[in-house]
Amino acid sequence: MGPKIFDRYIWRQVASSTLTGVLVLTGVMVLGNVFKEMERLLGDTVGLPILLVLQFISYVVPYSLVFTIPWALLTAILLVFGRMSADNEMTALRMTGMSMPRICLPVFILATLMSGLCYFVNLELAPLTKNKIKRLFYDVALDDPAMLFQPGKVLDRFPGYRIYVAKREGNNLEGVEIYQTDGSRSESYIRAKNAELEITPGVTDFILLLRDGQVETWDGGEDGSSTDVLNDLQPVSFREMPITFPLSRLQKKSEKVSNSMKTTEALWQEVKSGVSTVDQLPMNEKLVSSSRTELSMRYSFSLAAVVFVLVGIPLGITAQRRETSIGFALSLIVAVSYIFVIIFASTQAEKPSSYPHLLMWLPNVVFIAVGSRLFWKLCQR
Repeated sequence: MGPKIFDRYIWRQVASSTLTGVLVLTGVMVLGNVFKEMERLLGDTVGLPILLVLQFISYVVPYSLVFTIPWALLTAILLVFGRMSADNEMTALRMTGMSMPRICLPVFILATLMSGLCYFVNLELAPLTKNKIKRLFYDVALDDPAMLFQPGKVLDRFPGYRIYVAKREGNNLEGVEIYQTDGSRSESYIRAKNAELEITPGVTDFILLLRDGQVETWDGGEDGSSTDVLNDLQPVSFREMPITFPLSRLQKKSEKVSNSMKTTEALWQEVKSGVSTVDQLPMNEKLVSSSRTELSMRYSFSLAAVVFVLVGIPLGITAQRRETSIGFALSLIVAVSYIFVIIFASTQAEKPSSYPHLLMWLPNVVFIAVGSRLFWKLCQR
């Protein structure tokens, strides 16, 4: 088998296994939780349009690639090199005079390409899609406010309101219950037999017109004392009562971003200037440390594909197994060990004394050292 033929052979084996692994791992990691997450954001997923569900999945899948690409590449290498070693293909190649670095060259090239893809996903695509997931609820409310009122679900996305609807048909609601608070003393509870959504084209806010209901209001008093249910409740019946829901307030809430949702350029600006790119206010040392840690995680995690290859090749050849279960188990142990340190460093993000931005690089340093040692010993055989 000539060098060029072998290069194509091992490239095809590892690349196809990696692609399969990405598809399988993405399905396991994403599709298993996507509807649960959608229900948390939007309510009952059964009544949602299929296009909206597909849109949500398209936002979640890119973020999952941050984890699935390196893991799938590691699994593919362990399986392919383990099988080749068990079938004595590696021994045959070494007897032709080819060195281990030359044999593994196609894999290192593939790992570099995968690392470049991870770099783009981590630094550009993942923050963008997380922002879109954050705004999805607001976009749904803006396009079709009636979609927010899912029967049998409590809607609590509007600041100051918790709304329950027993039944909905189009813009008509039945069995409406609303608990309202201004965040201080005054609170009220509203029950309405039915209600209708009044939506004006071009107007951001919408009106919920309640019919045949009762309002119970109470006030705990200036001193903040608790309400006397028997004496302080003031029930008032009504035939019709409109309530305006300000989507503009919901928009402001949806625009609040975490570090993981900020662009890489914004994080660099915060680290350099010490000023928040969200509200233009000065940041304390903890917030700057958190931004710096997020940056380090994005850059560090982009190298995971190369790091996993350096560790995976010696492990795959040493294992010398054909069984996929052995290769997958090894990849799981390596990936979990790597991600564990990343998660630990994330928990220390607002503790500058722990140097969390440096901890983010620790898995790469350790794995490169261990992988280099294993690969060197493999070359000496």
